[in-house]
This record gives sequence, structure tokens and C-alpha cells, in this order.
Amino acid sequence: MIDLLQYDFMQRALLAALLIGLTAPAVGTFIVQRRLALLGDGIGHVALTGVALGFLTGTAPVLTAVLVSVLGAVAIELVRARGRTSGDVALALLFYGGIAGGVLLISLAPGGSNSTLMSYLFGSISTVTAQDVWVIGALAVAVLGVVAVFGRELFVLCQDEEVAKASGLPVRLLSLLIAVTAALTVVIAMRVVGLLLVSALMVVPVATGQQLTRGFRSTMLLAVVFGVLATVGGLTTSFYVEAPPGALIVLVALGGFVLALGLGRFVRRSRPQESRP
Repeated sequence: MIDLLQYDFMQRALLAALLIGLTAPAVGTFIVQRRLALLGDGIGHVALTGVALGFLTGTAPVLTAVLVSVLGAVAIELVRARGRTSGDVALALLFYGGIAGGVLLISLAPGGSNSTLMSYLFGSISTVTAQDVWVIGALAVAVLGVVAVFGRELFVLCQDEEVAKASGLPVRLLSLLIAVTAALTVVIAMRVVGLLLVSALMVVPVATGQQLTRGFRSTMLLAVVFGVLATVGGLTTSFYVEAPPGALIVLVALGGFVLALGLGRFVRRSRPQESRP
């Protein structure tokens, strides 16, 4: 571990991975609770268009990805809320439009090619710059701030939208807040995990936590712990075995889910059965 920290690019990547491990499961808990597990995938495809737009215009791809993914997240939430298109169809529209837009724009960019997008699709630890770390840090603070300030209201919304309306909560605004927060989380994670795998980091640690506890807050805390272990553990392993970091991070997260699934079943079976009258 000490020799790993001797490299500046790994120091930056580990810091980014730590921030991703904290933010992605925290936001993912609300997304999973609201049965929008594929939202991260849809936003990831839209963010691809934002990355390509950055190359085309000569601006920072991370910043253009933030702008485009936020607009895409707002669009899908508005379409879903109007009820004219179901949530899965709206996500499918984002999938197709995002990929097509990204490929088209990168082909128009000066010196651009589809291979230029590979580091954003699958993650690349060697390309994480100091500027990326600062942007990721700022976005992570914003995301965690939203969770800390509006966590109770978002919990009520995710549990039952009708109850949230009856309680006088601004349902539409809170729904948009979740979508925008998810969009920011996708952009945070794309440099290390990759846009095609970021949704797994938002969902798998939450599913892992659900195997061991049923409370919302305890599930979120466990999900964050598993998220940090997956990102830092997967990134560290990728350094020593020279494998893609995004894939290893997701595989470590899936391994944690399998272990938690087995442990959860063992604990439930070992509990004494209640005697029936």
C-alpha cells in the first residue's frame, strides 16, 4: 500500500475513489427505494453526450457533462411525472439518445474519435488530474449536503409519494432534486468507474446493505461503508494486477453482495422460530 501512494496519479485516484464511495451509495439509497435503479445508467449515457460536447467545444468535458446530465435528469423526471411516458420508456430514450449524441459529437470534434471516449466509458485512473479531483470534491460536497439537509423529506417521498403530497411536501421539487443529485453523482464517478458502470456503484452497495438490515438509515450507512470498501479495494487491486479499475470496483461490490446475501440468510435461519399458539 505504501508503494502505491508514492505515485501522484494514484493519490489523486484514491481520493476520487473515496469520494465516489461516499456519494454514490448515499444517493443510490433514495433511487433504489424509489424503484429507479436504472436512472444512473440513463444519466450516464446522457453524460456521454456532455463529454463529447466538451471535446467539440474545447471546454472541460467534466463541466459540460455536468450541464448536459443535469438537463437530461430534469427532462426524464418531467416526462415521468406527466405520466405520458412510463419511467422505463423515458430511461430508454435517454439510453439511445445519449449514446447516439456522444458518438456523433465526438466524431465532429477536431481530432476526435470514438476511442477518445473510452476513458470516460470505463474509467481511467491514470488520467485523473488535480483539476478533476477539485471538481469531484466540490460536487461530492454538494451531493452529500443535499442528502444531509433534505434527507428526511426525500425519505418520505421515496416511501410514498401520496403521503408526501398529503404532508405538504413539494413533491415535484424534491423529485427534481433527486434526479439532479443523481446526475451530479454520475459525473463524479465517471473518471474512475466509468459511465457504463457507475450505476452499479449506486445500486449494488445499497442492495448489499438491504441484505443485512431493514432500516432506511442503517441501510444507507452500510451502503456507504460497502461503497468505500469497493472503490478503494477495487482501485488498489487494479494497481497491482494491472486490470481496469472500473470493472474491478464493480466486481468487488458484487462480491460483497454475494457475501452479504449468504450472511443474511444464515442469520435469518439461525434465529429461533416463534412458537405458534
